[in-house]
Amino acid sequence: MAIIGLDHVQVAIPHGGEDRARVFYADLLGMREVAKPAQLSPSGCWFTGGSCNLHLGVEQDFAPARKAHPALLVDDLTALRHRLEAAGYPTRDDKPVAGYARFFTQDPFGNRIELMQKL
Repeated sequence: MAIIGLDHVQVAIPHGGEDRARVFYADLLGMREVAKPAQLSPSGCWFTGGSCNLHLGVEQDFAPARKAHPALLVDDLTALRHRLEAAGYPTRDDKPVAGYARFFTQDPFGNRIELMQKL
């Protein structure tokens, strides 16, 4: 028995946040929204991009994740940084990690998001 991969990461969002999530994750980050299985809650939304699956679930007593975060690999970090900043999302560099360029931002709900590009 062994772990063979990661299926998805779930990030919490507040009630009614789906449209703002679509703008951030689909329009700005370039992920594609995928349908949730019919037997699951209709709230929230799911996205995919490359091998990454991100599930956004509504949390009643929502509080943003300020430390825990997904780290998403991208193919053009500089262009994405410009797009996010132009849309009003702050970006912040952090300590270097060998083999990567990276920065942090926040989604519309204050959740910490790391964006990385392999060098």
